[in-house]
Amino acid sequence: MKQIIVLSGPIAVGKTAFSDELMRRYPCEKVSTRKYLLKVKQVADERKALQQAGAELDMETNGSWVADAVSASLPDNDKSFMLVDSARIVAQVRALRDRFGKENVHHFHLTAPDGVLEKRYRERAGLGDQAVTYKEAKADLIEAEIDSLAEVADVVVHTEKSEVPSCVTYAAAGRLSVARPPHHVDLIVGGQWGSEGKGNICALLAHEYDVLVRVGGPNAGHKVKNPEYTYRQLPSGTGSNQKAEIYIAAGSTISLETLLKEIDDHPWLKKGGLVIDPQAMIIEEKDREIEEKLLAGISSTKQGVGSATARKILGRDGELEWGPPVRLARHVEVLKSYIDNVSQRIEQALACGKKVMLEGTQGTDLSIHHGSYPHVTSRETSAAGCLSDAGVPFTKLRRVIVVARTYPIRVGGQSGPMGVEISFDAIAQRSGLPVEQIGKTEIGSVSGKRRRMAEFDWERMRRSVYWNGATDIALTFVDYLGAENVEAVDFNDLNAEAKKFIADLERICGVPVSLISKGFGREGLIDQRNWND
Repeated sequence: MKQIIVLSGPIAVGKTAFSDELMRRYPCEKVSTRKYLLKVKQVADERKALQQAGAELDMETNGSWVADAVSASLPDNDKSFMLVDSARIVAQVRALRDRFGKENVHHFHLTAPDGVLEKRYRERAGLGDQAVTYKEAKADLIEAEIDSLAEVADVVVHTEKSEVPSCVTYAAAGRLSVARPPHHVDLIVGGQWGSEGKGNICALLAHEYDVLVRVGGPNAGHKVKNPEYTYRQLPSGTGSNQKAEIYIAAGSTISLETLLKEIDDHPWLKKGGLVIDPQAMIIEEKDREIEEKLLAGISSTKQGVGSATARKILGRDGELEWGPPVRLARHVEVLKSYIDNVSQRIEQALACGKKVMLEGTQGTDLSIHHGSYPHVTSRETSAAGCLSDAGVPFTKLRRVIVVARTYPIRVGGQSGPMGVEISFDAIAQRSGLPVEQIGKTEIGSVSGKRRRMAEFDWERMRRSVYWNGATDIALTFVDYLGAENVEAVDFNDLNAEAKKFIADLERICGVPVSLISKGFGREGLIDQRNWND
């Protein structure tokens, strides 16, 4: 049985704003009493005629016509609630409870002092309500019984005391329940120094999710196949799942030029589905200039992310001596149609039983706090940092997938310690892959620099799994353990070295290697997941 939400309240109390916010949070289907009146009474489609028709039906049916309108509107979809906006007499509410059961009908009555209502009424210029004064409108017979509805309501909301979201929370929390599966947020994070192949993994799994969320900035390039693209701002599964909602979270830093190009390359996003948090920071050209001067010694990609982040922190009280004023996503006119609170949107998605993928950027060992400072990035890159950037509590996590390469990399140049380094030639000799193929692969997608490579560090990986609270490992570049692994269809087809490597990884880290990538794209993935939760 669907649940029925009934609103009531005097003119100008804020029922429209309340119902709009309610429908943002809950899967509601709005009942059009107007359409029902037009069909049954065949009157003119204007306010006075509709009010009179409603009053006549109240007399004829003792208010039960509203329940009839709900019955006629019951949709055959997954919307849990029917919203009636609004009841005018007590008999309408009683008829709804008799028809659908008292436990399934939730009556919220909105109220405010006359002085507040009159002021709001006068401010509603251009809405066609100024033909009569507030006192005349309130004296209308249609409004006469409104106040008595408070006596039969499940909750009375004083709209003058709180903003609309607070009013909706007060009325709905603990009263409206949604039949839904458990919360479902899966986080994919790099376990080493970046370029572990997170983007490829995210793109391959994207079709399993309703919402794709990205944090971080344009200093990471995530290459994917199916279709082939390098993402720097949008989630890596954007092109793989065109039905998903796409979110850029508050902790992100945005290169406007890069983001607008990616939106242009994915034109369906302009028709809805892309949400950018108003608090996301905009990178300016001056930020890149500052990093060019200051960060050459640590092989930074110098995309302006760190400088923009510093300005977001130091520019809270106005002008800065060394950089331009802070500009957030909400200040950019071209982004206006995409702006909304991402943390709230994720919460609402989870309340509706949607599955959310949160995609990290860069790698755990580049953490500003826990990496090998100063050869680090400007943010916290672990699972905890990603959750904070997106505004997601850790209690909403289902899975944390740490992505690891068989031979980790760092950006070329003076990019910091990384254990025992190894040459492309040595990997080619071990694996049987052409050294030219390795050299072509191991070029930074943003920096354009030849990468440094190292032997696998078991202690660093163990620590990364612990630190991120990992439930699973996605192991990539398994072809580097033997060229024959490229042809493997399942685990049993892998060579002995790869099987031993995976067994050792599971033994040392204590979590399963659920995904194995031995090549680029869908055909390169061996999926060993056994997720029952």
